[in-house]
Amino acid sequence: MSGSRLARYAWLVLAFNLLVILWGAYVRATGSGAGCGRHWPLCDGEVVPRAPSVEKSIEFTHRASSGLALVAVVVLAIAAFRSRPAGHPIRRAAVWALGLMLLEAALGAALVLFELVDRNASVARAVMVPIHLTNTLLLLAALAASARSAALPLAARADERARSRGGLVVLLLLVVAAASGAVAALGDTLFPSTTLGEAMRQDLDATSHFLLRLRVAHPLVATTAAVAVMLLAQRARSSGSSSRWPTAASIFALSQLVVGSLNLALLAPLPLQLVHLLLADLLWISAFLTWRESAETRAV
Repeated sequence: MSGSRLARYAWLVLAFNLLVILWGAYVRATGSGAGCGRHWPLCDGEVVPRAPSVEKSIEFTHRASSGLALVAVVVLAIAAFRSRPAGHPIRRAAVWALGLMLLEAALGAALVLFELVDRNASVARAVMVPIHLTNTLLLLAALAASARSAALPLAARADERARSRGGLVVLLLLVVAAASGAVAALGDTLFPSTTLGEAMRQDLDATSHFLLRLRVAHPLVATTAAVAVMLLAQRARSSGSSSRWPTAASIFALSQLVVGSLNLALLAPLPLQLVHLLLADLLWISAFLTWRESAETRAV
């Protein structure tokens, strides 16, 4: 497979995974996570459910699309190894993508089998959800690295020595922001508020459920992460980078601050939650590629 064709395919795999992630958020927000019962990979004991309910259809669609995403990543890994020599960056990225995809499936199965779905408000679910999201972000990073590496010359080699520690701190902040956002979204789903004032009182009430009291951390961490991304992007541009990713990262960071504020003020309506999540994923991808490319710029 030529470099351009492999790159296009890798970007399509990344885009499809973004759709799967958004549908997974829709499953959580609509309380459809238990739609297939305590069964995995079968749906309520069936390969294809007959006369399914709305919740079962939503959950089954997510499982089916996740299965297609796994097949797509397997094909990507095979193509990378068949068309690129040993040592080429895409090989490592594709292996990481495949491993993280398998772990993603295992984490999704654990949520179902241990019944950490629907109205479950346990500590176990509050721990599992951000772990699942962190793995998702790492998967997106691996797929983005695969897509970017696909077009590199056959003789290209990875140089990890040029990686910026400061950039890693920014990426870690984004992971923490996303994890806190996942917990906040879970609290919004399980304990919806009718007014902003009620939501704020719940956040500050020592007797509230712990998921509600944890929500206050997300705006603070997310704002810090957004500012850090903009500083990373500015540093990349000042170092001579001609890439579009620093500009994209800055735009997505500013957009997240606006959409996040609206999400808070409007009590997290579902369409806005999905937009917020999509922007978070795009911000993560653009920040990751900004870090990766700025390191390579300094290494030249």
